[in-house]
Amino acid sequence: MLQGDTVAIVSPSGPPDPVLLERGVQRLASLGLKVTVGAHVLDRQELDYLAGDDAARAADLQAAWCDPAVTMVFCSRGGYGAARLLDLLDWDAMRGAGSKVLVGSSDITALHNAFAIELGVPTLHGPMAACDVLAGERGPEPSSWESLQAALSGTPAPVRGDRVLAPGRAEGVLSGGNLSLLASMCGTRWQPSFAGKIAFLEDIGEEPYRIDRMLTQLLQAGAFDGVRGIALGSWVDCGDPYPILRDRLGRLGVPILAGLPVGHGSPQMTVWLGRLGVIDTESCSLADTLGNGEQAR
Repeated sequence: MLQGDTVAIVSPSGPPDPVLLERGVQRLASLGLKVTVGAHVLDRQELDYLAGDDAARAADLQAAWCDPAVTMVFCSRGGYGAARLLDLLDWDAMRGAGSKVLVGSSDITALHNAFAIELGVPTLHGPMAACDVLAGERGPEPSSWESLQAALSGTPAPVRGDRVLAPGRAEGVLSGGNLSLLASMCGTRWQPSFAGKIAFLEDIGEEPYRIDRMLTQLLQAGAFDGVRGIALGSWVDCGDPYPILRDRLGRLGVPILAGLPVGHGSPQMTVWLGRLGVIDTESCSLADTLGNGEQAR
């Protein structure tokens, strides 16, 4: 990210709050960025949980990605709806646009996973333009704001977890996101695979038995075959998920770092997906090897 770069904000999922969106535009502009907003960013579809119809949301996303002036595409918020766009996008045209940066989280996991498969580009899992962490009335949450800026500059700081479910150290490309979205993509052409990678998982508002069900689905689909390590983010309003996470994932025999403030809630740290990372349970950290000077082995 450089001062003067153009950032486009789009709404691939749910409709954003207009006040939060305007604040988000101002916060990003304060970094010296030129901010544009998609034509349909504030649309609301008849079902009320979608930011306009599928075709309009897909058109905004594709137009932003294919605009040669745009270097970064910020999603306004999550919610639901991004997966509905995947078979409406012209992936050949988007590949032709070159490497850019997509920023988002939660429901945007559908795009993170599809962009990795279709475009082969790293993406940023972090706060969105119209979310409280970035666009709150009192200003951005300080540590989240600092983490986002560091990641945008290409030098993300290590993220600290607060517990270890299985000790060890692992390196691999970081991949994943919201557990519910990843499970929902099983059986599609965008089915997740963590072979040779570090799997990142988080979720919100899911009872432990539902976390069990989704992990079981991914396990039985072979998504974790060949995984090198697992990084677990936030589990907001999920009760105590750790017995289930340990039970279902511990049998994989790989290091598992947990309690990372990545996903939902506050603070919300930003991490690169699709770049080489390392988890080290001795330091209880997830680090980006391109950003912290470590060399891949």
